[in-house]
Amino acid sequence: MQSIAGAISTGTHGTGARFGTLATQVEALTLVTASGELLECSPERNTDIFKAAQVSLGLLGVVASVTLRVVPAKRLHFQVRRKRLDDCLAHLDAYKRDNSHFEFFWMPYTDWTQAKFLNETDDNTSGGNLWGEFNKIVLENGVYWLLSEACRIAPPLTKTVSRISASALSPVDEVDYSHRLYATPRAVRFQEMEYNLPAEHFPAALAEIRDCIARARFNVHFPIECRFVRGDDIWLSPACGRDSAYIAVHMYRGMPYRAYFDAIEAIFRRYGGRPHWGKMHTQTAASLATLYPHWDDFRRVRATLDPQGVFLNDYLRRLFDADGPLPSTPTATAQQPGVLAGGQP
Repeated sequence: MQSIAGAISTGTHGTGARFGTLATQVEALTLVTASGELLECSPERNTDIFKAAQVSLGLLGVVASVTLRVVPAKRLHFQVRRKRLDDCLAHLDAYKRDNSHFEFFWMPYTDWTQAKFLNETDDNTSGGNLWGEFNKIVLENGVYWLLSEACRIAPPLTKTVSRISASALSPVDEVDYSHRLYATPRAVRFQEMEYNLPAEHFPAALAEIRDCIARARFNVHFPIECRFVRGDDIWLSPACGRDSAYIAVHMYRGMPYRAYFDAIEAIFRRYGGRPHWGKMHTQTAASLATLYPHWDDFRRVRATLDPQGVFLNDYLRRLFDADGPLPSTPTATAQQPGVLAGGQP
């Protein structure tokens, strides 16, 4: 189970063109720095540190407390529809505009998607939908695991399994509280890579992905997950400065994934893609520095708060501490050890 600190620190998100990542809901947080100091941060206090700490990968210290902006418990009308991919793309702007939350899963080697729509409602809860529960627990987990194992043993079955999955997509129509509908049980294990793209590039990028899979004949049966998020101003947020689309690709655990992921990642990179921090990617410090306008600002904050690299591991050191000296004109000035001057980035 992911913690609140872990969710915000990696830029975790849901879907909805009017909603930002979870980190945008942070009103204030307290860090325990490498020196043991308690450092309180908010838009009004230690502003630069706050913008760095909202998505920090744990590099600035231990997140000891978080103040989140929340709303009262609410009910949602949840609908799942089997739609053609061309329909989803033709009505993409309307689906994003007219629904609080919209996402879809395209089944490779087919023309079909599983489209999901969630909207607030005052209707009473459905009182439990047996077919919906059967679909989520038995079909999407138990049966899908068996089909995935078949693909692992005999990879050429992936096209057939993807087509079976597409034909088995069933409609769902239920009302329940948000905490029961947002989370989906996932018992089938997989490798995953997810990238953030500027929203306007989504259709072209997905078209390239579709062509790439067909041309290379990758043995993949897991759907391509497509979600949408509002832009923000958080320094290391993949959605920083742009309304965004997220595209995620998966490969069943135990099946070769490297060639598939490399080919799709090349497409993401052509469209200015930024990797999800909690998932697989092959970006380097040098390439990431070109994707984030506040990359060096973040590195300055990190170096000031943790000059000895207490919170660096081998992976993070390669990305944040080994890409050359910092430029000589910092935007944040140290007041005292562990505290930076305020001011908007």
